Amino acid sequence: MGVRTANVQDGNIGQTMEGLVATIHGRREASPETSYTAKLLQGEEDSLLKKVIEEAGEVVMACKDNDHDHIRYEAGDLVYHLLVVLERYGVTIDELAGELNARMK
Repeated sequence: MGVRTANVQDGNIGQTMEGLVATIHGRREASPETSYTAKLLQGEEDSLLKKVIEEAGEVVMACKDNDHDHIRYEAGDLVYHLLVVLERYGVTIDELAGELNARMK
């Protein structure tokens, strides 16, 4: 578990996700020695996939503890790593939105 983020303010999820997706995409060509995201994108496939499983488990444990701030923190880690997975495998955020929209009908 990481250190919880202090003074978190509500944001706009659409803007935040678009910005994060753009940042992740921009790290595709960065050096893995200087960018954690580049390391995940270019490194061993299993390392990234295991990280998603780890973060999902941490969300579950935070929920079991009924710890609001911890849930938020771990959910942030999970969403970030999931977005890295989507970038690595060429699934765009717009495709994901389309998938979710199709399920709401």
